[in-house]
Amino acid sequence: MPRRRIGQEALHFPDSGCGRSSLDQLSGLIDWAPLEAILDDIYGASKGEAAWPPLALFKAMLLAVWYDLSDVKLSEALDDRASFRRFCGFSSQEATPERTAFVRLRKILAARSLDKALFDEVTCQLKAKAIRVKTGTLVDATIITAAREGDGDARWVKHKGRQAMHGFKAHVGADADTALVEEIAITPANVNDGKAGPEALPDNPGDVFADSAYRGDHFGNAVRAKGGTPRVVITHVWASAQDEQRALARMNTHNRAIHHV
Repeated sequence: MPRRRIGQEALHFPDSGCGRSSLDQLSGLIDWAPLEAILDDIYGASKGEAAWPPLALFKAMLLAVWYDLSDVKLSEALDDRASFRRFCGFSSQEATPERTAFVRLRKILAARSLDKALFDEVTCQLKAKAIRVKTGTLVDATIITAAREGDGDARWVKHKGRQAMHGFKAHVGADADTALVEEIAITPANVNDGKAGPEALPDNPGDVFADSAYRGDHFGNAVRAKGGTPRVVITHVWASAQDEQRALARMNTHNRAIHHV
């Protein structure tokens, strides 16, 4: 099973005068050897093609989570951004993977139950490098478009004012201070944010900030069970006609603090 060789220019890039990026520093904090060992026997290529190195693809998928990129946008960014190429191990001029390469790898990892294990390994390493007091967690979801409409695991979803999309939804829990993604859960795109939100909660999440899609007891109780405090946007209040203005003022004050984060 042949694999492509990448990085043949020894990752030499012209000096732009901007110095190394934060991704270069981040890459140096991670011991990639255990991850490469787990991925070693994975071959994710179409029949007759040489496969991309699985570690390079996995690094790219990390970028997609950290930068909230669809597979299409990830492919475009790899082709265009020098810092992304260096992080994944591609030289300045060589070709980079199409979106279908990420789809194939994601399916293989999910089938082997490796997706969360690999992600947790990276998260644990980064958390071990950062000695800090946790102040809060951000929880949100993003749509990942399916590579083809025939994908039986994907579902259609339609939000008001937006075009219908067929795919999956990534529910992400990130540290409120550093934006480091700590937990991630993947569901079909039609799964309600609040229903899947508990799967994106890290332990001891602190104040958990989320938009109104996460309102309700299901998510709120899950936050409290983890030792956190839900800070969720509210969209309406119940009040008598005499108290309506005061209730609206309290709602706006509550939401303003969350929107600021």
